[in-house]
Amino acid sequence: MRIFKCLFFCVLLIALSACNGQEEKINGISFVAAAIEADRSHVKPVVNVNANFAAIMPFGFIKNLEHPDIVHNTDRQWFGETRAGARQYIEELRRQNIKIMIKPQIWVWRGEFTGNIMMTSEDDWKALEDSYTSFILEYTELAKETKAEIFCIGTELELFVKYRPEYWTNLIAKIRTIYKGKLTYAANWDEFRRTPFWDQLDYIGVDAYFPVSDEKTPTFETCLKGWKTHKPIIEKMAKEHKKPILFTEYGYRSVDYAGREPWVSDHKMTDVNLEAQVNTTKALYETFWKEDWFAGGFIWKWFIEYDKVGGEDDSMFTPQNKPVEKIIRTYYKPE
Repeated sequence: MRIFKCLFFCVLLIALSACNGQEEKINGISFVAAAIEADRSHVKPVVNVNANFAAIMPFGFIKNLEHPDIVHNTDRQWFGETRAGARQYIEELRRQNIKIMIKPQIWVWRGEFTGNIMMTSEDDWKALEDSYTSFILEYTELAKETKAEIFCIGTELELFVKYRPEYWTNLIAKIRTIYKGKLTYAANWDEFRRTPFWDQLDYIGVDAYFPVSDEKTPTFETCLKGWKTHKPIIEKMAKEHKKPILFTEYGYRSVDYAGREPWVSDHKMTDVNLEAQVNTTKALYETFWKEDWFAGGFIWKWFIEYDKVGGEDDSMFTPQNKPVEKIIRTYYKPE
């Protein structure tokens, strides 16, 4: 009888968790495409930081913000930016039980912001749509073949979404005929409230570069306070659409004023501030990681050659070989 009661209690707990929508948090890293193949040594640091997901990011390239042709999967690209490279990375990560989100991205020459991609004629819009469909379905097929858990249909393409909403609805329908996993879109932090197709996807994806502090060295407490402006809006979106929030990108630079404009990647900002990166990152975890309506996220960004990047003299986004890596490991630790 005691055994029966114990079993009943365990089943009840599982059922209650399911009713509350609780799932394993997506503790992800953004696995940066490189010129080389990945091997076990490149995946070991991912495991060591307790990550359970990796975003694989093949790239397409366009000449400028008004150009409709996306060049992708060519022998002129780095290995990791191609279909073959993305597949090889996925296979290597799978060997260590890392789950996958495939997140194809566009790079505009000179690094111009993809949210400003805007055609000047109907013919060019149609050419862009054809080109983007070719690009995205290439990696939809890869997501199907590799059984990727999540597929991201686009990243920070606000004007393309705004002016061609019917195209995106049709594209999502095409993707659904090929790929049966979960879908998201990576909306910029100031875009996601206007994205029109969340009800057609499985996650509300946000690149979470929300400003949280104007301080040179933001304190943990200040950053917590800074999130009070944004969190209610994010939570409201989740509840209105009955979809979990996924931070398709999040992270901070190890630089002065890290919480003021977290999206800035300006190489002129070189004043290293490791404490700023620690405090901003910890505050984000404390704000979101325990919420049932929050699915998790992918830290920006994680280079595959661990021993050659980051470190305490580095002012860029990567957490590798910096004090913040310990913070990530702690919050990513399985319960």
